[in-house]
Amino acid sequence: MEIWVLITIAAAFLQNVRSAMQKHLKGRMGTTGATFVRFGFGMPFALLYMAVLAFVLERPLPVPNGTFFLWAIIGGVAQIAATFLLVHLFSFRNFAVGTAYSRTEPAQAALFGLVFLGERASAGTLIAIAISVAGVMVISVARSVVSARSLFTSVLTRTAAIGLLSGTFFGVSAVAYRSASLALAPSLPTPDYVVQASYTLVFVIVLQTVLMFGWILTRERAELPRIAAAWRPALVVGFVGATASFGWFMAMTLQQAAVVKALAQVEMLFTFASTVFIFKERINRLEILGCALIVVGVLALVVYG
Repeated sequence: MEIWVLITIAAAFLQNVRSAMQKHLKGRMGTTGATFVRFGFGMPFALLYMAVLAFVLERPLPVPNGTFFLWAIIGGVAQIAATFLLVHLFSFRNFAVGTAYSRTEPAQAALFGLVFLGERASAGTLIAIAISVAGVMVISVARSVVSARSLFTSVLTRTAAIGLLSGTFFGVSAVAYRSASLALAPSLPTPDYVVQASYTLVFVIVLQTVLMFGWILTRERAELPRIAAAWRPALVVGFVGATASFGWFMAMTLQQAAVVKALAQVEMLFTFASTVFIFKERINRLEILGCALIVVGVLALVVYG
């Protein structure tokens, strides 16, 4: 099994852990504060990873160029926009539809990879991406009043449009991160996907921390004491989140962003494993169907990706 597959599965598992902990934090602070924790408390760990690579393992750091800065900034801002839109969806009664459409990120990433990087995917890979995306969309509406059939007839609704736009920004950010990381390779003695991913992560997470802290300072200052009061669990969220992001960046340096993001749908399987075996909850037929589609899509990606 290729290394990018193992890295992606590990990152998906860590992201599932981080998401669960962020939901816990949201009971102590607002959405903005819980989102900031992911970046602000993850930044020290991202810096630590790069310091270990540079000073302990003595691996040379890359020299950034204009292409790197352009793609890294686009990726960082696009990810914040995507997250904001995704959170905004929860204010709508039929938010499940929008959430489902936001899960089209891998398919959109494949399109952006073709347009911006000229990356082509095989027919088998595209089919695998489509199957996994369909599985996640079905799961997204499985517990709502929306049926899987009506999901595909609601394309013109406002909620679907916001969800698609969120997926667009997520897709752009994934392709941008891969482009930024690859732009660093020429400045190294030999390409080093670990160093390239670490450097990209540090720049992006510092940028996102500064932007979000500036927003909180000027618009939502009441969040600051809540964030400070929850610093212990926030540190854990930061550590898990930074480690997961490090994994995503390494995987996307090695493989097309669309393929990585499609394989990352295994996160949903981890979520359902927790639901069934830890929380002893039942899952319905649509959820079982969605899980089955994800498994088929993931297995196909391992073969064709």
